[in-house]
Amino acid sequence: MVAPIDLNLLRAFAAVHASGSFSAAAVKLGVPRSTVSRAVAALEERMAVALFQRTTRRVVTTQAGLELFERAAPQLESLDQVLLELSEQADAVTGTLRLTATADLGTMVLAEAVTRFAQRYPSARVELELTDRLVDLTREGFDLALRLFARQPRNSSLVGRKVGDVVLQLFGSPAYLARCPAPRSPAEVSEHEWVTYGSLPLTLTARGKRRAVTALPRVRSNDMFFQRELLRNGCGLGVLPTFMAAEDVASGKLVRVLPDWVVFSSSVILVHPAHRQPPPRVSAFRDLLLELLRQRPISPRH
Repeated sequence: MVAPIDLNLLRAFAAVHASGSFSAAAVKLGVPRSTVSRAVAALEERMAVALFQRTTRRVVTTQAGLELFERAAPQLESLDQVLLELSEQADAVTGTLRLTATADLGTMVLAEAVTRFAQRYPSARVELELTDRLVDLTREGFDLALRLFARQPRNSSLVGRKVGDVVLQLFGSPAYLARCPAPRSPAEVSEHEWVTYGSLPLTLTARGKRRAVTALPRVRSNDMFFQRELLRNGCGLGVLPTFMAAEDVASGKLVRVLPDWVVFSSSVILVHPAHRQPPPRVSAFRDLLLELLRQRPISPRH
């Protein structure tokens, strides 16, 4: 069985024939002249024929060299084209991108990013699961998660990057506050009607001071968007992330109550499974999202 020939030897030979000199071939291949010379010598030894006639002034391809070039060059070109196409496919943004986030972060933060991603990369698809549960990204096959964490995740199988901060504060509508004047201190909060989200404990913090608040809910829900609608409609006081309430505060639909006091604050972390080289779809969406968040940061708006 004949041993295979190193294709780099053939590439060096073809470059010398095409350029007419070892020096020009070395420049074309981006290697030292000595490397090209050794490659051609090795090929000639392997084939037991002289491929070039060398003089001090020029290099002339022998008849054996011409026959080799005619047969090998088209095959080398075809192979290089295949390798290039495969490399471009590996770098292409394709496949299904699987994302997960809480409903508020997904709707308020990810929706625009997903829209831009889908428009920019028509060969990619997106699946998004909005849930409050802590998803096991690796086991469940998710590419990225946008989550609230008090600190960076310590799981070595995950990579996390802080992309913003979320602050929860108290809000009410002008109509409600006309009926029930806004509390001037945490002690007056218990006198108000309340719309609450889940079983979130109500502890107010300001400048290192903490005040536990008794707030008996008139209405309790498990959806922040439903809670925002109730607050807009004057159902009572309630807690919202500042980024969800910002537009309503600016338009006058909602009023920040006890603005110096915070109910809860947390970092927003973009998390993905640890890969030495993330798939192109993950890198592309991550970069797009980070750029969007630089333009429109997640942060308290006063």
